[in-house]
Amino acid sequence: MSKGKLQKFADMETYNNVFQFPYSVIEQTSFEMKGKWCTEYFKNNHPIVLELGCGKGEYTVELAKLYPEINFIGIDIKGSRMWTGATQAIREELKNVAFLRTNIEIIDRFFGNNEVEELWLTFSDPQMKHPRKRLTSTYFMNRYRKFLVDGGVIHLKTDSNFLFTYTDCMVSHNHLPLLFKTEDLYHTEIGDTDTHQILSIKTYYESQWMERGIPIKYMKFRLPHTGELSEPDVEIPLDEYRSYHRNKRSGLVNAK
Repeated sequence: MSKGKLQKFADMETYNNVFQFPYSVIEQTSFEMKGKWCTEYFKNNHPIVLELGCGKGEYTVELAKLYPEINFIGIDIKGSRMWTGATQAIREELKNVAFLRTNIEIIDRFFGNNEVEELWLTFSDPQMKHPRKRLTSTYFMNRYRKFLVDGGVIHLKTDSNFLFTYTDCMVSHNHLPLLFKTEDLYHTEIGDTDTHQILSIKTYYESQWMERGIPIKYMKFRLPHTGELSEPDVEIPLDEYRSYHRNKRSGLVNAK
């Protein structure tokens, strides 16, 4: 039975796998677990992987079930969505899962130097009008460098041709090591069984895009600590929609 938002928020306050520090909280209270996630919460020395913009948390939970020797943290500002994954993790007694409700713009306040091994960006808002808000922009890459290990891996899984193309240009322009990319994930031969298993996890929104006939795009690349990053100077065709069954409002055709 579906719960209302107020009940979900009440539940989240009692969950020991959820940490809630949006702008309004972090400005008043410091996050003392920064740099101490493994010792203070997970109680192990396993690698940490983040999912930024985790939505309902399906990807975070499924990855945690596949890899019990890795710690996964799902991050989003929408608590009522996150409730689904947090609740499932508690019911299934998954000890390698946590959720952080906060604004991703301040993500570097929650993790210490070299504390995170990998990032997953699953169906992020392409932010076609706002380059600095794109989670694959150089603005965010510089933020990720503050806590991601040197050469840490960033995964992008998206329905958006705009965001995929932009990210591809950003990676190429800054000479970041590209490990793999495909513009049609589920019609591409992937020889690595382990990678194939990971990429076969489908989120709620991903299933919607696939039903609509929109191919799912994926790439992964490394982010070294060295080298100054700059934005690519390219015009990219805009997506024909903003979200599921919603056409774009703007009459613009391209954007940087």
